[in-house]
Formats: sequence, structure tokens, C-alpha cells
Amino acid sequence: MPTPKLFEPISFRSVTARNRVAVAPMCQYCADDGLGDDWHVQHLGARAMGGAGIVMTEATHVSREGRITQGCLGLYDDAHEALMARLAALIASGGAVPAMQIAHAGRKASTRAPYDNGGGPLPADDPRAWQPLGPTATPFGEGYAVPRPLAQSDLAAIAAEFATCAARARRAGIKILEIHAAHGYLIHSFLSPISNTRNDSYGGDLMGRSRLLFEVVEAVRAEWPDELPLWVRLSCVDWMEGGLTLADSVELARRLKATGKVDLIDCSSGGVAASGPKITSLHPGYQVPFADTIRREAGIATGAVGLITSPEHAAEIVANGRSDLVLIARALLADPAWPLRAAKTLGAPLDLMPQYKRATVA
Repeated sequence: MPTPKLFEPISFRSVTARNRVAVAPMCQYCADDGLGDDWHVQHLGARAMGGAGIVMTEATHVSREGRITQGCLGLYDDAHEALMARLAALIASGGAVPAMQIAHAGRKASTRAPYDNGGGPLPADDPRAWQPLGPTATPFGEGYAVPRPLAQSDLAAIAAEFATCAARARRAGIKILEIHAAHGYLIHSFLSPISNTRNDSYGGDLMGRSRLLFEVVEAVRAEWPDELPLWVRLSCVDWMEGGLTLADSVELARRLKATGKVDLIDCSSGGVAASGPKITSLHPGYQVPFADTIRREAGIATGAVGLITSPEHAAEIVANGRSDLVLIARALLADPAWPLRAAKTLGAPLDLMPQYKRATVA
């Protein structure tokens, strides 16, 4: 039987992954001032040894105030860079491509971890709290801190923080970098008309609202080598009246491709405001149509996400050209060897490390 496309190699610029299963970013909320520890080593190492083609870190923040919670991973200090070098080497030793998502939480910053009293914003009088940043002084939702509106000079500094983070990732040995421009975090809060009501050159129409994204892409590429791939994660729709539409995201993807600097759109959705509607049609692959449409209409590679748990479903998505790869989170959180199980189900070969090869015939 021919190898399912899901288990064929895929290349972006100089980087080739052994298959099209990528570990999606999954926040662990257990870093200390941005610095991970042995938890992150075992967590990411297990997914690499389990057979994934690409293993991406959780959202890794470009500054201290850009973290979502006090437990979020960062890459703004030399100690962080040393840990990332260890993680990158470990992932590569397991046969996977080390990847990193870099992020700034924007107006969703200064919150509790989900397992700290259920999450939510830190009260203003909590000594752990800090002021978040945003396009305007409108908070993410009720009970959230009022963000400091960013001046144009602030935005140049934030683009520079992304660039510095990219340089650290490069030195650490990361091979794929993803800019987080989704889920209501800083760049998405500028992209969406729900959260961006500015009347300067960073607001208004889609061109103005996307200015920060393109400046970040430009700044990152100045530090990220041409031979290494750069991805962008978008919230392709806001699921809110008056918010971003799929047509908007197709246009953004076309423009990102035209820069020659971006190689793939990681297609997610939602998260722009705490008051946003609950998505009532949650089902396996509910976001795959976004990846499919952007791939066809913008002519750029896409990654599909969203409750993809079945090997057969993942294989169908890639085989039918609905996306170039799948990014899997919860299924890989439950089973680090999900790629091995999927390969067995689909009758595909999977090259694991010598210590684990017996698992392929068990």
C-alpha cells in the first residue's frame, strides 16, 4: 500500500519534516518568570520521541509584560535562551523539527492560569498583577484590567521585541518560527475591528489594522534566516458580528504570501473578546474549512487545527488537499505516541528512535 500523504515528508525552505503531524502549541502555565524547567523538557521531548514531524513550543512570549500569566514561557532573557537550546536539541534528537510560537498577550495579559481558581483576570490589588497593553483602553472583558493604549513609538518597540526573540530562537537552534496573530492576543487585537477602533494609521480598514502584523513580520525576518520557514497563526474568523471574516483572512494570507517572507498560515479562529459568543458547532475539524479556503484562494500552505483526534480524519484532511499538515493538541496531550498509533492504523511506516523501534511492531 502507498504511504498515506499524512506520513510523507514535507519541506519548507531548507527544513524537511518526516511527516505532516505537528504538535500544536499547548500552554503549560508552569514557567517561572518565563523560564521553563524539567516539565517542559519531558513534555516536548516525549512528543518528539513519539513520532511527530514537527514539535512546537507553547506560546513563548517576547517580553515579561507580554505574558498571559505568570506561568507562561518566555524568551526575553539569556537563561530562557539556554533552556530553548536544550529543548531544540532534544526535539531534533528525537527526529522531529524544533519549532516555536512567539507571542505577546496584549490585553489578555495579567491573568491566572486555568488551574488557579479557574483562571480569569488577576484582581488589580493582586501583587502578581500588571497592566496589559492594547490598541485602545478597552479591556478584553468584564473584570479585566484596562489596557494601556499603545502609541506608535510603543509599536515599533514591540516589533523590535519580536525581532530580538527571533534572534534568540535562531541561536537556540529552532528551525520553524510561528508568529501568534490569533486568539485575541496583541496582534489579533489590532487585526480585528471588534477590538481595534483606532483612527490613526494602525486602525481603520484592514490595511491599517494589519500594519502591526506586517511590521512584526518584517522585523522578525530581519533576524530570521531566509533558509528557515516562518509561519503565522491567524484567527480566520472572529465568530462575532462586525468582526474578522474569512474573506478578510484570505486577503491577509494573500498579502503575507506576497511579501515572500511567510510560508504557512496556521488557521484557527475566535478569542477576540471575552463577550464573544460560544461556538455552538464544535465538532472534529470545525476549523478545517478555513485552512481549505485559504489554501485554495490565497495559494499559500496551511495548517489545519480543531479537535482533530482520529488518524483517519487527519489523513483525509491532508490527502484531499484541505491543508498541508495538521496541528494536533489534545490528542497528543493525551497520547505522546499518537503518531505511532496513527501510523499503525493507516498502515504507514514510522521511523522512531532505535530505543523505541520495538514499539512499531508491538
